[in-house]
Amino acid sequence: MGLGRLIVLTGPSGVGKGTLLRSLLKRHPELYLSISVTTRAPRPSEVDGQHYYFVTRTQFERMVANNELLEWAEFAGNCYGTPREPVENQIAQGKWVILEIELEGARQIRRTFPEALRMFILPPSLGELEYRIRNRAQDSEDAIAQRLQRARAEVEAADEFDIQIVNDEFEAALNRIEAALFTPVNV
Repeated sequence: MGLGRLIVLTGPSGVGKGTLLRSLLKRHPELYLSISVTTRAPRPSEVDGQHYYFVTRTQFERMVANNELLEWAEFAGNCYGTPREPVENQIAQGKWVILEIELEGARQIRRTFPEALRMFILPPSLGELEYRIRNRAQDSEDAIAQRLQRARAEVEAADEFDIQIVNDEFEAALNRIEAALFTPVNV
C-alpha cells in the first residue's frame, strides 16, 4: 500500500454502511477500521473496544477538550467521535484507515484532513431506507422518525463527497467501493 490514506464512509442510518464495510474488510484485511468512541450504551451484541469504545459523557467531553478526537458529533442524544492517536499512527505506518462516521464528522474531516477520500453511501430511495430501518426492529417510532428526518438532510449533502455510491444491490455497491479505492486514477 505504501502511503497511508484516510478514507471516510458516510451515509444515513440504515443505508447499509456497516454491512458494506464488514464485507470490504473481509476482502481487504490490510485496511484498518478506526473504532469510534461513544457515550451511548452498548447494544446486547456489542463489545467494548471491538464495536465502539463506550465512555461516559464526562470522559467524552474531556477527550474533546484535550483535542484527542479527529472529529465528533452528537446524534440522537449521544456523542460519537474518532480517537486521533490511533488513526494518525496507522497512517504514519502507511496503512489505509477507514472511518465510518456521520455527516457532521465527515465535514470536520474535510477541514482537518482535506486529502481524505470521502465516500457517501446513498439508499435507492427514502422509502427503501425507511423499510430497512423499520426491518432492523431496533428503534422506537420516535427514533425512526428522527432517523428519517436526519436522513433527508444527509442525502441532500451527498454531493459534498468525492464519490457517491447507491446501495441498491449489495454486491454491486461493494464492487463500486472497491473500484473507487483500488482502481488507479489516470493522471
